[in-house]
Amino acid sequence: MKECEGRTAQTDNERIQEFINAIMQVAKGDYTVQLELSGENNMMDSLAMGLNMMIDDIRLSVEIAHQNEEFRKVNEELKIAKDKAEESDRLKSAFLANMSHEIRTPMNGILGFAALLKKPELSGVQQQKYIGIIEKSGERMLNIINDLIEISKIESGQTAVSLAPTNINEQMEFVYAFFRHEVERKGMRLNYDCPLPTEEAFISTDREKLYAVLINLVKNAIKYSQEGTVDFGYVKKGKELEFYVKDTGIGIPADKQEDVFNRFVQADNSITRKYEGAGLGLSISKAYVEMLGGKIRVNSTEGQGSQFFFTIPYVTIKEEAGIIAYKITIPNLDDKPERLKLLIAEDDLANVMLLTAILEDYIGELFHVATGTEAVETCMRNPDIDLILMDIKMSKMDGYEAVRHIRKFNRSVTIIAQTAYALSGEKEKALLSGCDDYIAKPINSNTLLEMIKRLRKKKGTATDTVHSNMPKPE
Repeated sequence: MKECEGRTAQTDNERIQEFINAIMQVAKGDYTVQLELSGENNMMDSLAMGLNMMIDDIRLSVEIAHQNEEFRKVNEELKIAKDKAEESDRLKSAFLANMSHEIRTPMNGILGFAALLKKPELSGVQQQKYIGIIEKSGERMLNIINDLIEISKIESGQTAVSLAPTNINEQMEFVYAFFRHEVERKGMRLNYDCPLPTEEAFISTDREKLYAVLINLVKNAIKYSQEGTVDFGYVKKGKELEFYVKDTGIGIPADKQEDVFNRFVQADNSITRKYEGAGLGLSISKAYVEMLGGKIRVNSTEGQGSQFFFTIPYVTIKEEAGIIAYKITIPNLDDKPERLKLLIAEDDLANVMLLTAILEDYIGELFHVATGTEAVETCMRNPDIDLILMDIKMSKMDGYEAVRHIRKFNRSVTIIAQTAYALSGEKEKALLSGCDDYIAKPINSNTLLEMIKRLRKKKGTATDTVHSNMPKPE
């Protein structure tokens, strides 16, 4: 078992080293390098695709710059275009250097402390400390990958706006509750203001994107402030709502304020910068605000703090079915778990071990298969299976096709797609194939357990009658 885990970690480490080597080649002026994809369409492949796209962009910019140098004209417009291309190259080079640091640092924490956990003389306190560092490093790595995937989705037009009734006051309260303890630990104060009464605070907007922008701006305000206050709220201005986030932090130099919304730009891109991050958050926020029909801007004084403002249309709605609330769901894991007949369809042993560990208290009887074909056959032989965790990328028959076959003879079993595919439309594809829900890897244990309890409660724990025309197993 340890040998298998070692191979998995080594493979990931080798891929990260390939990324670093590619970045170094680009930094030396070789823009022909391209990262190969494993074909598994996992998060490492998504990162490789993103880096390949950026290298292509750099190569194109360099080619244009060379052409401009060879056929230099005195035309002022071409000079401006050349200056912009050079600035773009500088920012991308800074990004590549930054990504080398941002990827290598959390990976060092993961691999380094994982190795330290093998020491037999470690105390329980030390083990928990090391595990906490590994978890934090993994979350940091995942945030970088998620931001890269999201900016790629935005630029390729795969991100859509989903309008829904939204209680903006409750969103503000949630953001406050989310960050309050972090701010207090820094000895600072967090304040928010919701001037509209409840009946006027219901609007039609994409609440997930609005929430993401607020979270991003407040997180940045806390990150770049060491003392003082962070204030956020909104004011109604005619047919618009103007949201604001104000801090008493380091501020942004005047010559950087126009650039902070560009990709891969931070106020401090130097090698001595104090703050981690890939410089994608404000670019994503700007894209979201513009998708919602608004604009975003910043006022800042270096050394005194920053004020970010963004607008969205104020489109009121009528409250139809009671209070429309944006609530945080906290899993209740204290209830006695239901023992289930469980099928895990997964071709990666490490993922099987993880799912088995997460669901240990729920397993009454466990089946494991590595292909979609075996999943279908197992379900035909065991019509009373309660729950299927279906990986999507498997040999012989993929997870979506397997689910479609299973639904032909068993409509009652609960099926959750669990996959490393995280691009736009994957959840919809899972639901259309017949899955009850979808969870993206890396899997959060609380999220998975809460999802299972919710789906089981919805369907009921009683086993449905199997149709008499169900195919008999051979």
